[in-house]
Amino acid sequence: MTDHREDDEDAAETDVFTPSDAFQSLGGEARTAVLRALAADGPQQFSELHDASGVDTSAGFAYHLRQLDGHFVRQRADDRYELTWAGREVARGIRAGVYTDSVAVGPVELDERCPFCQETGLVAHAADNVTEVACEDCETPVLGLSLPPSGYAKRDDGSLPAALDSFYRHRIRSYGDGVCPDCGGAVTVAVEPASGGELADGGERDRDETAHGPVQATFDCEGCGRGLRCPLSLTVLDHPAVVSFYRDHGEDVRDRPVWNVGPEWREHVVSREPWCVLVSTRLDNDVLDLYVSVDGNIVEHRRRTVSDAGLGANRANLDPTGSAGGENGPADEMREDDATA
Repeated sequence: MTDHREDDEDAAETDVFTPSDAFQSLGGEARTAVLRALAADGPQQFSELHDASGVDTSAGFAYHLRQLDGHFVRQRADDRYELTWAGREVARGIRAGVYTDSVAVGPVELDERCPFCQETGLVAHAADNVTEVACEDCETPVLGLSLPPSGYAKRDDGSLPAALDSFYRHRIRSYGDGVCPDCGGAVTVAVEPASGGELADGGERDRDETAHGPVQATFDCEGCGRGLRCPLSLTVLDHPAVVSFYRDHGEDVRDRPVWNVGPEWREHVVSREPWCVLVSTRLDNDVLDLYVSVDGNIVEHRRRTVSDAGLGANRANLDPTGSAGGENGPADEMREDDATA
């Protein structure tokens, strides 16, 4: 009697389709032409794909098609070929210029004021598909966010800022829901004071007392490794309590771009055991308080008037608006993990 288990294990290891195998299978213009043709026109016969490939002989084309068959394309019961899920992903990436295009744009002057110095020097530049927003007055970087090449295509200086803002609002919302906007993987979130190991008021992170200053949310995908860090205030903008609060004051919070959501926002660490951050915003004499837990979820919210603040011993830490924090709101840099400073 012969034990074939070892042979089966060796065969299984041999059959593993590695990333290097995948990229090798895509090598050659004829193969990418097949993907483009199937993406554009749907399932096709061998002869139709041969015509689209530009390969002289059917035998030569059959070789190229075999390299794609099984992982990027498959043959249907009616003998036509169609894209697999992986094939569709690659075809979309090719069309969007993900693998081939490097876009440079700018400078583009932005209408909003700098969240750090409140001057009018905000300018956006794009290089290698990464948009950097910085202030020319105080020379402070505000954000660095990547955008696929197709995001820049057919957009002028006037429409690009709005597209970038919309793109990242959706990404922040998806990250906050625990779903990676790129691969669909599970996302972990950390909520902590900004500025490295120190609080904005100079205190250490492990101090027991609370502190005022910027607080950031950091998202990391457990699947593809993509991530984002941003001011905690940006993660609450779509909450129904925030949307209705602004609407009741005749404003739309969606009009505030991610590089400056307004000086009325404050962030305040109110508890460490359990961890809790108070994110507040004020319009007129009304204040909306949102209490955020360590996992980024809003656990409670309330409206109050400034005269009802009632913060007792913390009153000395209030600015003239009646909210905790500095005069310029939650000024902290926003950056995606592949947009290096």
